[in-house]
Amino acid sequence: MNKKLLLALFFMGAVGINLTYAEKTTACYQVVPLPDQIILSEGSGFTLDSKTRITYPNRNDKMERNAEFLSEYIEGLSGIELRTTSGNRRRNSINLELGLSSDNPEAYKIKVEEQRVTVTGASEKGVFYGIQTLRKSIPVKNSTQIVFPLVEINDEPRFLYRGMMLDVARHIFSVEEVKTFIDMLALHNINTFHWHLTEDQGWRIEIKQYPKLTEIGSQRSETVIGRNTGEYDGEPYGGYFTQEEVLDIIDYARKRYINVIPEIDMPGHMLAALASYPELGCTGGPYEVWTKWGISEDVLCVGDDNTLEFVKNVLNEVMDLFPSEFIHIGGDEAPKTRWEECSVCQAKIEELGLISDDEHTAEERLQSYFISYAEEVINARGRRMIGWDEILEGGLAPNATVMSWRGMDGGIEAARLGHDVVMTPNSHVYFDHYQSTDVENDPLAIGGYSPVERVYELEPVPPVLTEEEGKHILGAQANLWTEYVPTFEHAQFMVLPRMAALSEVQWMQPENKNYEEFLKRVQPLIRIYDNQGYNYAKHIFDVKAEFTPNSQNGTIDVKLESLTDDPIYYTLDGTVPDKNSNVYSDIIQIDENVTLKALTYFNGEQSRLFSEEITFNKATTKPITALQPVNEQYKYEGITTLVDGLRGNANYRTGRWIAFRGNDLEAVIDLKENKSISEAIITTNVVKADWIFDLTSFVVKVSDDGETFREVASKEYPVLQSDDEDGVKEHSLSFESVETRYVKIIAGSTQSMPEWHGGEGNPAFLFVDEIIIN
Repeated sequence: MNKKLLLALFFMGAVGINLTYAEKTTACYQVVPLPDQIILSEGSGFTLDSKTRITYPNRNDKMERNAEFLSEYIEGLSGIELRTTSGNRRRNSINLELGLSSDNPEAYKIKVEEQRVTVTGASEKGVFYGIQTLRKSIPVKNSTQIVFPLVEINDEPRFLYRGMMLDVARHIFSVEEVKTFIDMLALHNINTFHWHLTEDQGWRIEIKQYPKLTEIGSQRSETVIGRNTGEYDGEPYGGYFTQEEVLDIIDYARKRYINVIPEIDMPGHMLAALASYPELGCTGGPYEVWTKWGISEDVLCVGDDNTLEFVKNVLNEVMDLFPSEFIHIGGDEAPKTRWEECSVCQAKIEELGLISDDEHTAEERLQSYFISYAEEVINARGRRMIGWDEILEGGLAPNATVMSWRGMDGGIEAARLGHDVVMTPNSHVYFDHYQSTDVENDPLAIGGYSPVERVYELEPVPPVLTEEEGKHILGAQANLWTEYVPTFEHAQFMVLPRMAALSEVQWMQPENKNYEEFLKRVQPLIRIYDNQGYNYAKHIFDVKAEFTPNSQNGTIDVKLESLTDDPIYYTLDGTVPDKNSNVYSDIIQIDENVTLKALTYFNGEQSRLFSEEITFNKATTKPITALQPVNEQYKYEGITTLVDGLRGNANYRTGRWIAFRGNDLEAVIDLKENKSISEAIITTNVVKADWIFDLTSFVVKVSDDGETFREVASKEYPVLQSDDEDGVKEHSLSFESVETRYVKIIAGSTQSMPEWHGGEGNPAFLFVDEIIIN
């Protein structure tokens, strides 16, 4: 052999180049979302290499594009470049075909044989989803060969509506960033992009008939810092999408079988439009594009025919751009204050003969009149109107579809009335909520707590519906509102990997879902996130802790776990653990005040630090009995939460707090023996906007036998006022020392909210995190 060739071969081997290109990887079909049926067979499988060809039917542009997508995906994940060609090959090919017999247009079948892979769809979009499954089965690793085990996969989605909403009005993102968002949807088999385009804080779509909407309405003078702190950044902010850009984005989504639903929010959330055209409002202005967050009382003057003409013209211009069957008109959070005071609106109420009754006010019926008008405009173009569940107020427009966000009740009501529904409850799929309880170390969010597991728990079809009513549930959607999400990198962090959990809710049959198995399957998907350069939250790799009061032993029993098999290191003295610290192996039993800190590793990367203070008092771990029920919506671990030694922060959704509504907190704690006590403390959480009020009374009673109680201390508290501060409140009662075994705690809740509150007359929530007895 030539010496130069030998030297070259030696050098290539020395630097790690495999001359035989034998780097071979194996596909795994345990992907997200998991296909409905995976039937593996014995055999050597199909080996993909650089000579493999991707084929598609002749003269089918969509299938040709599908083939190009698959080629791009394979190269991006493995480095293997594959050519595409029309026609069909019998050997060393991936054949994309149509003709699958199915009532579901998104159904597909994958057949892997030793000589070929065949992806057959009920339509081109079905083939596309088969391609996504193949794509996600491929390891993220440069290779020269990929082995696909012999298999038959049969799959179709549970819901034909699988949505994700992005708010570009509070903060706008570039065309390329929106396209990246659409790519993220395609990766997760999501077929509907709900595009929230207008708000009080900015109008983001060009309307040629009303140029001031973007000349004025797309710009705000500055932006509030934080949660309406009263401090502002002093920086002008704005931007909008031209109609050419809108069409480009719609086309980009169409090629990925994603429908784009535009939302023009009305009659509320319209300050940007009112700033542009003040005559559209009840007061005539002046108005300004809002620089803070929340709900403005200034809304469209719906009693004015000129306003209706504006709405008709805007909707028609939007429908000229968007081919979507659904057009979203918002309809949410529209205060009626201005209409109550507006002579034009009151005249319209009189003209229409609208009256108040036990169900609806006249102004609510005026909103229903307006929503019905918008629906007529949309229906006239052969489209369907969809709106948030407030469109139920005043009576539902005849053919409206409801997007149920304030829990599931609105969707249940609409389905029972025969209307179609998309479930998007803020309890599970509001991706602007926090993803962990460690809010101090997370980016600022609007509040709430919707971790990956809670997203996964969503069942869009409530069991209270009959089979026929359940057919009106079209699907599910998650929403990302962007008040506190100023950059696209932050937006990615908020939706990933929660979007993976959402995809299994939308795609899979509920009986096939399994959260523990999902956590295993999501790990390869996260490697695709890395491959694509997506910024994602890593909370699922953090140490998780489960705290259980053990009344028998008088301990708090702590179970630690993590997503991987890597060791968990922990300390109990407040120091940060390292690889020389205690290694978790079994339940940790704690019977004194400690600060538990723990961490683990994933692919060599350290997880975030878990930290929790456990504080003991005479009630901690003791048996506790609820005499009045805990609210089901916020029950979490139930009444034992109040004696688990853990304190809550300002976020009431973390599971550290439990709630009472419509009844008081009344519970008896068994100290297990006579003890001397002289103080009782409870902590509440007040968030007035969320109907969470402080206690109205606090009573402590004691008993020697658990049957007959005598009062030792009590206090009444004034009715909460609109200017009282929100936040965590500590309430204590001191009394003369008494020997007792049983302690009854009663904390009164607000049974009827005052007239200054939007929920006037309704019961408020009372949130409590711990009972302390000293």
